[in-house]
Amino acid sequence: MIDIRCGECNTEMRNLEKRTVDLVLTDPPYNLGLFMQKRETNLKAMRENYFGGAGWDDMEFDKWKLCMDDYFAELSRVVKVGGAVIIFMSIIKVETIINLAEKHGFYYKTTGIWHKTNPMPRNMNLHFVNSTEAWIYFIYKKRTGTFHNNGRVLHDFIESSVVPQSETRYGKHPTQKPEVILRHFIEVLTNEGDTIMDTFMGSGSTGAAAVKLKRNFIGIELDKKYFDNARKRILSINE
Repeated sequence: MIDIRCGECNTEMRNLEKRTVDLVLTDPPYNLGLFMQKRETNLKAMRENYFGGAGWDDMEFDKWKLCMDDYFAELSRVVKVGGAVIIFMSIIKVETIINLAEKHGFYYKTTGIWHKTNPMPRNMNLHFVNSTEAWIYFIYKKRTGTFHNNGRVLHDFIESSVVPQSETRYGKHPTQKPEVILRHFIEVLTNEGDTIMDTFMGSGSTGAAAVKLKRNFIGIELDKKYFDNARKRILSINE
């Protein structure tokens, strides 16, 4: 099952059946646009699709917080008891996200780090190069859920390169994640036939990884351009 929708995520989730999602694996706006625009940086000049000027990452903090509160309220309706949530987030927003999620019944498991082994060396002569992003792990209404570690010790620190060119065939997204990272979470936290949902689908990387691993996928994307690109990418897998 592949269910791809173009629209606002909270609105679209209201049209989904209750308790149908095994894993939410998503990368929402970090709400850093206004923050970054006020900093002395040449990011915008160095990057055509710089997120700070994209228009979807520049809410005032209080408005963003209200939107994320509504978001977790909708997630609490569609995620199965024992289902997991992995949400990528800026480290400076982690505490806010945890507080909002716990309010709606999500049990906080851990905060981990994705380390990019080949990050863009922006402003390397001015400060430390940003090579990490945080991810937060929750379980809904339980203390633990599916966890396939196969006897291995799995650390909360994962590494990969940034997105390879082969994964940008249908278009790029400024915050695109590589499939290898998404596959890691899908393999550990779900079984074949489970349903994965990405509410901020972007380039469709989560959907591509889910379909290749024989999972069902629900994807929601507000931007029509990115939606069309993601749809083509995901549907091409089974052609």
